[in-house]
Amino acid sequence: MPTAEPTPPLPPTSAEAPLNADEAPLLPDDAPLNTVDALVQLSFLVQGVLTATGAAHDLSVIQLRLLGVLRDRQAGMLELGRHLGLDKSSMTGLVGRAEKRGLVRRSPSPHDGRAVLVSLTEEGRRLAEEGAEEITRRLTQATAHLGAEGRAELTRLVGTVLRRVGG
Repeated sequence: MPTAEPTPPLPPTSAEAPLNADEAPLLPDDAPLNTVDALVQLSFLVQGVLTATGAAHDLSVIQLRLLGVLRDRQAGMLELGRHLGLDKSSMTGLVGRAEKRGLVRRSPSPHDGRAVLVSLTEEGRRLAEEGAEEITRRLTQATAHLGAEGRAELTRLVGTVLRRVGG
């Protein structure tokens, strides 16, 4: 039975990669790629966009994600922890730092006297919207060469993977 040849190492990615058309691509056109490598490299690209976007607004990636989750809702600490993959004490610290910076506010839950709801302040909403616009611009630029049909297919495939995997 033939054995698969090992995939050569991929070029490093940069968290600051601006995704400009005049720069060298993260991966040469002729580089061999398997599914795992493709997903890992794609995650590096997305993480780089999130890191650069957060840094431009003096936010960590997890702070940027917190603002993103709260863009269209207020949420309790447990729900936020599930979305962000953080335990209670980490959530308390994250929300406390964001609150101190004036990005979020806590208010008592009308349904549970022990719980609090977290929502964006005006400044938090402004940063969340700016961050979302920047992320959208950069990832749209990164996928522009796929065309409308290619982007739709990418969206369908990624959606299929995400709907089948537990968090």
